[in-house]
Amino acid sequence: MAFPSPNPHFTPTHFLYLLLLLLLLLPSSLSVNITTLLSPFPDLSDFTSLLSSSLSSDLSLRSSLTLLAVPNSFLTSTSDLTRHLSLSSRADVLRYHVLLEYLSLSDLARIPPSGKLVTTLYQTTGRAANDFGSVNLTRDPATGIVSVRSPAPFSPSNATVLGLIKTLPYNVSIFSVNSLLVPYGFDLMASETRPPLGLNITKALIDGHNFNVAASMLAASGVIEEFEADEGGAGITLFVPTDTAFSDLPANVRLQSLAADKKSVVLKFHVLHSYYPLGSLESIVNPVQPTLATEQVGAGSYTLNISRNNGSVSINTGIVQAKVTQTVFDQKPVAIFGVSKVLLPKEIFGSIPELTPKPGPPISEPPESAPSPDSSMSGQELSSPPGFKEIKSEAAGITALWRLGVASCCIGLYLMV
Repeated sequence: MAFPSPNPHFTPTHFLYLLLLLLLLLPSSLSVNITTLLSPFPDLSDFTSLLSSSLSSDLSLRSSLTLLAVPNSFLTSTSDLTRHLSLSSRADVLRYHVLLEYLSLSDLARIPPSGKLVTTLYQTTGRAANDFGSVNLTRDPATGIVSVRSPAPFSPSNATVLGLIKTLPYNVSIFSVNSLLVPYGFDLMASETRPPLGLNITKALIDGHNFNVAASMLAASGVIEEFEADEGGAGITLFVPTDTAFSDLPANVRLQSLAADKKSVVLKFHVLHSYYPLGSLESIVNPVQPTLATEQVGAGSYTLNISRNNGSVSINTGIVQAKVTQTVFDQKPVAIFGVSKVLLPKEIFGSIPELTPKPGPPISEPPESAPSPDSSMSGQELSSPPGFKEIKSEAAGITALWRLGVASCCIGLYLMV
């Protein structure tokens, strides 16, 4: 006896469509709320609070990582110092605790005697010199103790892995460590070992005698306080246009007529969130550098291309090419340089015909090989994140395999029905 179908409109084709939709949506569920995973562990509450206030959006985009969490008892000695840092500097310290690779206990047990270099979330910001935004994992074969330290020689920052806190296989693992990790060249102790520089940037520009327009715009915009707050931690580098540079702007570029939020972005476009003396700019490794505007708007936008050209430092925005004309101020952690033109971002001014790029020296690309040991190492050098391209390539490969698997499943099911 045949039984009627409870839903005569639901056909095998509908089933295939539903299955396809579910399979396509599944990868989006792999992102994990790290703070939720940490919430059952009260001894990690301080570290969890720092993560939720500084990195929640960054971590929500990651589905394969290892987090090095610092228990409350090991944060007490540095809690005052982390409160003294600006929000962006504090976020960079925390990014240094996020390894962009899933590591299990067995992975740690297989670390070779030479160690294992792992890229961190901080390295992907482009603010780390060379590969110093990565961490080097080493394992003592006699005791089995795993240590984490900067790959920079003589770096004082290191920690020991205490144990596994939580794991979601092939997705997320969380280990506790006995110390806050500080990236190389990042002066976390500045607030305790010396009085803050407290540089009045507006006054420094006025004393430079050729930066009155820039000083007035910075003071009126209110962003100057944010710049001065960022003097701690990794420091800042400002490129300030001369008064002549403002007078040479095309008539239809009206900076003063911009909305307040866009004007703020333009001013932040002139600032790198790291201290780079002139020697570092001249011996540049990675020419494409994020700015404070990049941090505000999003990765990949509002970047500057910095290169050495005919004996001077050249800065290219994509529509404007300027040169560093003088050093206005240089005392770690702040460097201020005068530039020959206003740095106009193409994201805002790219549609203005007068700003169409003229033929000139090509934009520099990152070198294929590492700099020679003889190259200048004074100050910090700008660098590209090692393994960053490989990460993107790996993600593309995984996506292609996933789509192939979905198509195969659907074809197989169709043939079965």
